[in-house]
Amino acid sequence: MENSTTPKLITIDRHINEEQDLHPEATGEFTFLLHDFTFAIRLIEREIRRAGLNDILGLTENINIHGETVKKLDQFAFEVIYRAMDHNGNLCVMACEEANGLMKIPEKYPKGKYVLVFDPLDGSSNIDVNITLGTIFGFYKRLDPTLRTDGTIEDVLQPGRKLVAAGYVLYGSSTVMVYTTGHGVNVFTYDPTVGEFLLTKKGLKMPEWNNQYSVNEGYYHKWDEKFRKYIDFIKTPSPDKKRPYSLRYVGTAVADVHRVLNYGGIFMYPGDKSHPQGKLRLLYEANPLSFVIEQAGGRATDGQTDILDIVPSSIHQKTPLFIGSKRNVDELMEFLNS
Repeated sequence: MENSTTPKLITIDRHINEEQDLHPEATGEFTFLLHDFTFAIRLIEREIRRAGLNDILGLTENINIHGETVKKLDQFAFEVIYRAMDHNGNLCVMACEEANGLMKIPEKYPKGKYVLVFDPLDGSSNIDVNITLGTIFGFYKRLDPTLRTDGTIEDVLQPGRKLVAAGYVLYGSSTVMVYTTGHGVNVFTYDPTVGEFLLTKKGLKMPEWNNQYSVNEGYYHKWDEKFRKYIDFIKTPSPDKKRPYSLRYVGTAVADVHRVLNYGGIFMYPGDKSHPQGKLRLLYEANPLSFVIEQAGGRATDGQTDILDIVPSSIHQKTPLFIGSKRNVDELMEFLNS
């Protein structure tokens, strides 16, 4: 499908309803889930736009499971998403970066057949300097959708292939939500004057190749030899002038992946001597981003296995991530497999 901008004024709620109409078996539960989630995003967007004026910059006194000091905006985003999603009766459990274990639905609320995994605010190191931030999310069906009990760890630890929807929100020059249910990638842009996300790109497909790459080269001396050879290769001029590649790096995974999604190229967060498994989390960062990229025609791998085929062993499991245009990732794999 070709990338297309739509001249119609289609809100995200209307689009979700139209997608539901394509599935006669749909009960409307998932539609309500997404409605509540986008409401939470609106609240987060509002506070981010006012950061610096609303005492939401800086650190809390809390330390998360990863040993990181939690920033105020991180904590706010976490609480808003949880409070918006815990009572609608369609979720059985949640998991995210800021919680040590499973996030159960309060006893007083009914339990549903979906699981939510999310990173409430990606790019924490950029919060206080007004650089692009993001939210990453994914929805699964619980293993037994007929149950109305608390979700289990097994319901959460599913491979990315089992996602029923995933996406991310980018808080940049405008706020955009990139979203897929496994039937193509759609992009919605937030219009604050009317308080709505409007469909701006439908069926987005990424370029098959581009000579741009994104990686933190400050860790070059910690990488293994094969990966360093690849980086050296793409930085070396070639007779056909397709190399050297151009480096583009923001330091917020959502922002770097969003650039790759639109322009092509490759984003890389490899393991290194200090962090052999990388630093990105498989369940609520790598899986949703990889689901989006694959739906747009790209590829995502940990260097050996496609990301979406990895079965998580823990909520906070980490993974190397190489993600982007298929030809770029294939080129990298030739070096890693040499």
